[in-house]
Amino acid sequence: MASSTVTSSQPERPPRPNLAFRQVRGRRSPAEFAALVRRAAREIGERVSCDARYIGRVEAGEIRCPNYAYERVFLHMFPGRTLTDLGFAPRSSVRGRAARPAVEPPGTAAPDWVPGESRGAVEPYDRQDPHEPHDPPPSSRLRSNRGDPHAKDPLNHEESDVLRRAFMTGGGATVAAATLAPLGLTTGAAAAERPPRRAGTPEATALEEAVRRIRLLDDRHGADGLYRRAAAPLRAAYALLDAGATRQTTADRLHSGAGELAISVGWLAHDSGRFDDARSHYAEALATARVTGDPGLEAHAFCNTAFLARDAGRPREAVRAAQAAQRAAQPLGSDRLMSLLALREAGGWAGLADRTACEQALVRAQTLFARGGSDADPEWMSFYGEAELEGLEAQCWSTLGDWRRASRHARRAARLQDPHFTRNIALYTAELADDLAREGRPDEAAEAGLRVLSLLDLVQSSRIQSMLAGTARVLLPHRRASGVSEFLDRHASTPRSGTT
Repeated sequence: MASSTVTSSQPERPPRPNLAFRQVRGRRSPAEFAALVRRAAREIGERVSCDARYIGRVEAGEIRCPNYAYERVFLHMFPGRTLTDLGFAPRSSVRGRAARPAVEPPGTAAPDWVPGESRGAVEPYDRQDPHEPHDPPPSSRLRSNRGDPHAKDPLNHEESDVLRRAFMTGGGATVAAATLAPLGLTTGAAAAERPPRRAGTPEATALEEAVRRIRLLDDRHGADGLYRRAAAPLRAAYALLDAGATRQTTADRLHSGAGELAISVGWLAHDSGRFDDARSHYAEALATARVTGDPGLEAHAFCNTAFLARDAGRPREAVRAAQAAQRAAQPLGSDRLMSLLALREAGGWAGLADRTACEQALVRAQTLFARGGSDADPEWMSFYGEAELEGLEAQCWSTLGDWRRASRHARRAARLQDPHFTRNIALYTAELADDLAREGRPDEAAEAGLRVLSLLDLVQSSRIQSMLAGTARVLLPHRRASGVSEFLDRHASTPRSGTT
């Protein structure tokens, strides 16, 4: 396990918390408030990828001024208020800071303009999401970053041109090559020729952002194709730990970030059917958590380990891992986290065909969920809402062979899912199709299956494709039922994503 040595350095300028923004969030959890932001964006024709992590970064003061898309959304949400009223700094003050020189290794500087990207499209306040339309003022469209002394200011760590361009121009296809490029690390021969520099706040922030971006891409497009390119950022993250950090707080963030990245990469392996790889990545994250005494990371690692064990046909291990996760998470004070972990335990009990224990765990999960969100909820749990609760319960009833209950919960899950999570919509609808097919309702199953097939241009997930293959096998004897023949033909002609 990599270790981190803390060395003395110049003190880093700490961000000032945005108390005004925290006040407008009120009693809502970061995840709930992020959902309101996305809904407000849709009302005015914007698309923003806001999640609990973004809200946390705003409230921590790491994002001093939002990009133009977020500005329009926030002003729509809070009529009559200005960005200053919401605790943000004026754009002129953010752009007017004196810059430190940024030293880039030869040959690694990003071009000032990338084909297909508007010049000056992203201002150095909030890193632009590739899936969010960005409409800067006309004057900025005519201006490139060349000659802008603030564009490379390492204190402006919330926007990295290298990372932004990589995601905007290549999406998931270039994530591993560029996700951690802002850290000054390379993964080829050049890495062996020079040691990485000691990590500071910008590197820790870029690592945390890499985790967020990978999760975002998985939410929208699924794991296949993304996993094969995600190993390089993980290696770079652990190289950062070996390089040492400037402060103990930075070292703690690096360990947490590296552990979360290992879990994210493990999930990509898990969802694309590479169970052995996933188990290794989850174990690495668990070891990182144990080294640093991070109960939140430990609970997350055990949570995913339980899910993997269930899918790999090891239900007793799933129960044990879920119970270990609950012990680790107990002091954290998050009812939503404990609810999710109870669902992981329920999945294990279902695999053991213990209906009573499964039902008890489900009731516990529902009770904890009903208590609502809180500030103690981990940022990675932004996916966990009512739709996920219904979807996981559907999987439990399906495992127990209660197809009617399973299809009812799967239908609710698909209906409740936020459109932001394209992959989960496909997943829940695939679950619904399979449950309906096994319940003896082939026409409805075919209709649901066709909806999933229409999403496969956007989502690549071996898990979903495997579920559809099972549904197709069940529906084969019912080819004459309404819609079944069309589903079987379209399914047979759909390319399969590989797992290598």
